[in-house]
Amino acid sequence: MLQLDQALLNAFHKAGFEVAIETNGTIEPPNGIDWICVSPKAESTLVVTKGNELKLVFPQEGIDPEEYTHLEFDHFALQPMDNTELDKNTRKAWNYCLDHPRWTLSLQIHKILGIP
Repeated sequence: MLQLDQALLNAFHKAGFEVAIETNGTIEPPNGIDWICVSPKAESTLVVTKGNELKLVFPQEGIDPEEYTHLEFDHFALQPMDNTELDKNTRKAWNYCLDHPRWTLSLQIHKILGIP
């Protein structure tokens, strides 16, 4: 498995690329990443507590979105859990966002369009 380390990140930047990652937040990333999205999982130890976006799968047993609002992120998003209750989970996420305006709804458009 290829790990994004400082040398690889520097090589991407030198070649003119911006670097964006999505991580569960359990490993500290190298400095200089252009966009960091953290998507924590229940019962994991979160070490990345600041970045551009915090995205929670919702509802997720063991995770209360309000426990994350003190963290230093520019955007807070809820993504409905994709399982047999996707429609119900989407309504729950949407209603949560309406009741808690700091949170926005994040949808996986490729799944809505049926693109694998």
